Amino acid sequence: MQLSKAHYLKARDFILTNARMIERRLFHYHFEQGDTTGVFHAVYAYRNTDGGFGHGMEPDTASPESQPLFTIMALESLEEAGLLNRDLLLKDFMPYFKSITNAKGGIPWMFRPTNEYPCEEHFKTVKEWAALSTTAPLLGLLEKYNVNHPWMEKAEAFVWDEIKRIKEKHAFCHLCTPRRLTFLENTKSQEKAMKALNDLKTYILADGVMYNNPKEEGWGLYGKPHSLMYAPAQNSILSPIFSLEQIEQDLNGLIEKQEEDGRWDTWYGLSEGMKLEWAGIQTLWTLKVLKNYNKIERLED
Repeated sequence: MQLSKAHYLKARDFILTNARMIERRLFHYHFEQGDTTGVFHAVYAYRNTDGGFGHGMEPDTASPESQPLFTIMALESLEEAGLLNRDLLLKDFMPYFKSITNAKGGIPWMFRPTNEYPCEEHFKTVKEWAALSTTAPLLGLLEKYNVNHPWMEKAEAFVWDEIKRIKEKHAFCHLCTPRRLTFLENTKSQEKAMKALNDLKTYILADGVMYNNPKEEGWGLYGKPHSLMYAPAQNSILSPIFSLEQIEQDLNGLIEKQEEDGRWDTWYGLSEGMKLEWAGIQTLWTLKVLKNYNKIERLED
């Protein structure tokens, strides 16, 4: 099964008329040979003077405050468009991350809001301790771009300790797992990384982690992952743990989940506007996956 030209165009039009600028510019980059300058400026629109990123970089909050997770998301968007480099990491990101690193050497996931801007309830009760899902991807990207920074030594010890401590926890989280993989793929300690990667594969394949029926309510959303959330491209590091039949079933399931207006939807969002923003994120992600697996009908055909 492929996504037809007509359904692709519906998805395109949904993104261009409803999604945030950042998803629109990333869409142009991935699908219409758009330049990366627009992506850069769309990402940096969320940046604050302290070097962190806020302003609803994740559309669960309207707060302008800088958040560690949002700053990691900015890094990931720049990396996605091939914009990240050693100088950018050192100049624009490390001062902020260094300023919020705790005594253990790790970066908090989120901070509780200090203002009255609208946000989801889970932000108001967030635990502010350091997290693998923020520290690991930063460390992995620093390794990838051959950055040598004093911050890294203590952070690496923290990451390895966290990998050992949390074990299978958060294996269900298709957002946390790629961030752990960014570190494991780029660390110089590859012998330890291979052991941790094999453990992660075991955790993901354990009963109750993945949802194998696309007809199940919530399939493909947070907490109900399928294979493509771990292997969004054919050459993904986790691809070998899934059968071709599982991948094909989930690709077909994705295609069939498209809504009439072209979107792939979520259940997230405080308001109708935020729900559209989340749907824009989900729709772009789905199109990228389908493109990676050659599941979009050629537009010129």
